[in-house]
Amino acid sequence: MVYRFKLVSDEVENFCREIEIDADANFLVLRNAILDSVGYTKDEMNSFFLCDEGWEKREEITLEDMGSDSDEDIWIMEDTHINELVEEEGQRLIFVFDYLTERSFFMELKAIVPRKTLMDPLCTRKEGKVPPQHIDMEEYDAKVDKRVAADVEALDMDLYGDTEFNEDELPEGIEDY
Repeated sequence: MVYRFKLVSDEVENFCREIEIDADANFLVLRNAILDSVGYTKDEMNSFFLCDEGWEKREEITLEDMGSDSDEDIWIMEDTHINELVEEEGQRLIFVFDYLTERSFFMELKAIVPRKTLMDPLCTRKEGKVPPQHIDMEEYDAKVDKRVAADVEALDMDLYGDTEFNEDELPEGIEDY
């Protein structure tokens, strides 16, 4: 059985990749196929996250065991076959390729092709400019600062009450504090 995954980016509007891979392959093979399709090096930590319909992260499939003391199952890419965790069309995943800035590709299982196998994964569709693997941290911080400033500016400052107050409106005894 072959799975066809579609990858998109929230950084580049017209970016798209489609990867076909044998359902019995492990997540490490899928990771390497993704990195090869975009020309990224394989020397960074990455993780896959299974997601719900709203893209909320659930289970993590990580490159290496990070020694978590959690009671939750630990899924390692090399030891976990894709069809163990991904079973139906429409399943969503996030592939985090940059841990420092949480930059990711959003993935969806678009098709399951029964009675077909693949020895090696294939990138069957390449569209758009690839987001850079690494970004300048000063540039990233400036974007974050700009976005935060816009969010603060968008807040209705009257939400917190008047800028003036009347001492008569304060509860009795408050002046003792």
